[in-house]
Amino acid sequence: MKPVLPALALLLSSGYALADECDNASTQADLNACSAAQYQAADKKLNQTWQDVLKRAEPAQRDLLKKAQSAWITLRDADCAFISSSTEGGSVQPMVNNQCLTDKTNEREAFLASLLQCEEGDLSCPLPPGN
Repeated sequence: MKPVLPALALLLSSGYALADECDNASTQADLNACSAAQYQAADKKLNQTWQDVLKRAEPAQRDLLKKAQSAWITLRDADCAFISSSTEGGSVQPMVNNQCLTDKTNEREAFLASLLQCEEGDLSCPLPPGN
């Protein structure tokens, strides 16, 4: 039972509630599938925002942006592997990993979306303002 406690603590502290979309899940397999679908939805939204940011970036910024995104993906995956390591081998591990991926992906999407809100003269924002 010990390995489940960190997973439950992670879920309770998560800003993204599984309960909203997974109310009808009755097995761990259902919860795992639901959490995977939530991650896929978050990743799709991130990729849409990513494309918008790439379009807005100056040509010289695009390589830097791609390097930053690649480094973020590596960090996200390593963090989530660590977070879900306490449940390794258990049936709850995919859900814990997916929830971590979802949370971190939502955070990254919000950050990238904030870059699209740059205003003229805001030197703290690297992207040019939108038209």
